[in-house]
Amino acid sequence: MNGSESLGDESASRPPRRPRYCGTHPRDFRDKYKERDLQAHPEIAAHLRAKGKTPAGSHVPVMTEQVLAHLHPSPGEIVIDCTVGGGGHAMEFARRIAPGGRLIALDVDGVELERTRVRLGQTPAPVSFHRGNFAGVGNVLAKEGLDGCDVLFADLGVSSMQIDDPDRGMSYKHDGPLDLRMDNRLKRTGADLIQSVDEDALAQALRDMADEPDAEAIARAIVRRRSEGPVTQTLQLVELVLAAKGLTAETWKKQRASRPNLLHPAARTFQTLRILVNDEMGCLKKLLALAPYCLRPGGRIGIISFHSGEDRLVKQSFREGLHSGLYHAACEDVIVPRPDEVASNPRSSSAKFRWAAR
Repeated sequence: MNGSESLGDESASRPPRRPRYCGTHPRDFRDKYKERDLQAHPEIAAHLRAKGKTPAGSHVPVMTEQVLAHLHPSPGEIVIDCTVGGGGHAMEFARRIAPGGRLIALDVDGVELERTRVRLGQTPAPVSFHRGNFAGVGNVLAKEGLDGCDVLFADLGVSSMQIDDPDRGMSYKHDGPLDLRMDNRLKRTGADLIQSVDEDALAQALRDMADEPDAEAIARAIVRRRSEGPVTQTLQLVELVLAAKGLTAETWKKQRASRPNLLHPAARTFQTLRILVNDEMGCLKKLLALAPYCLRPGGRIGIISFHSGEDRLVKQSFREGLHSGLYHAACEDVIVPRPDEVASNPRSSSAKFRWAAR
């Protein structure tokens, strides 16, 4: 055997090299393997959270203290977390309902649901998992053989795991397929929606669901652009929205440099399209209509929303339920994150929490 053959055999037997970590904080989500494995690299989480950032692929639950204080889950109770996501709120519920309690976890995202199933494997209270939309919470109770629950909770925000992954197409910050589906079993993607949505209907949705001041210009630009060819990538949509607002990538960078907290020009458009793709408002209306009948006497419901359209629906539903006798109590004022939470987790800044009780 010659030297070159020996060297080839040796290299073939070596394990594959781990990808090089590009700098202290890589920009590409796919390169951030340390941030996506915080159990092995806890120092990354501490460093980023100290700077007010969320590690890629992880999620920081919002207003946990306020949620627990107003919903007060107790030993022996049954809690339904309608949007379990990464399990942040669910873990705290499980700790407080043990012993004797039971946690039921729902989510439409099959990938994250399986990850959270592993993450919640050692909770002090038993947990059952269901992949499905919270609009079907009544069916879940029936499957569990239950006549109701003591706490019903929903966090309507998109999880950081979904936003950070460019393959999900949720973010205007990274290029990827314009997907926008929370549930990959849905047939229509964001790209499909753009190809078919009516211009007037889109403008109305941008106004109602996102308070977009340039709704007509953006809807007109989308309809004009699709006649030239499909919009299939997130950055294609970003460029289109910038142009509709009379901006370029360079002028936007200059604006952001002088005002770091300025909302991205495409944020409201992405939010609106995501809501439409997933029928989020329709599903929320169904949940709010079902909720009083899913709660046991004395049961509590809490919902965290992230934009005015959602919050209006929740506020109206709780107020009407209080007046009709479906609820005996409801919060008078919306609850928002404390300044220290916003500083450590800027993604919490637009969160609004409301509760009601049977």
